[in-house]
Amino acid sequence: MKQNLASVLSCLLLSACTVTQPEVRPSLEQQGLISFVDPLTQSLFNDKASTISEENIQRMLQASYKLPSPIRVAVVNLENAAVKRYQWTDETYQKSQQAYADLLEDHLKKSGKVTKVTIVPDLLLPQPATFTGLREAAVRMQADLVLVYSSTHDMYSQYKLFSKSDIKAFATTQALLLDVRTGIVPFSVIITKDMLGQKKENELDQQEARRRIQQEAVMLTLQEMGQRLQDFLKNS
Repeated sequence: MKQNLASVLSCLLLSACTVTQPEVRPSLEQQGLISFVDPLTQSLFNDKASTISEENIQRMLQASYKLPSPIRVAVVNLENAAVKRYQWTDETYQKSQQAYADLLEDHLKKSGKVTKVTIVPDLLLPQPATFTGLREAAVRMQADLVLVYSSTHDMYSQYKLFSKSDIKAFATTQALLLDVRTGIVPFSVIITKDMLGQKKENELDQQEARRRIQQEAVMLTLQEMGQRLQDFLKNS
């Protein structure tokens, strides 16, 4: 009887000391469901809306890029067409547009690599503007690069009872360079500036002062954009 009891106690002790091993399941990679051996190099999604094929996407990402030399640049201002039509006969508006174009042309030519700058007329631009339309317009102008820019602005006035009211304008300019031959965009920038001013004695009304300060804010953004573009061209 004692012998049987000792045997039972021994079995209980052995079972208590036994550690149950957790069940080891093979990983997804071991099951052959996924593989981390070869990294993904292209999209697994079939994007029917894409205008660039998967093959060309790979070529564009892997290829080295070099600016043409010398460079002919076509400049496109993508300001709202309705605004242009509304202010087409406005002398101040026309002068400001010419000032913008002259400033950009000056910066481009100071890079030392640009030999020709032309303004693309609205008649050549499709509505709405597309990259394909911009390239075709630049080809007709015999340009190597297209500088596309657009400026938006807003303002507010802080009225004062016994002195001139402050007028503050904000402007944001977006710009990019489009290579006509390859369709690559080697340069892009977004710049926001503000300008604070007051009505001058020779200005007829507050509206005239607002327009002047607004144009000055836009000029600030174009000045910095032109400088960054000039530096990019010099160093590329």
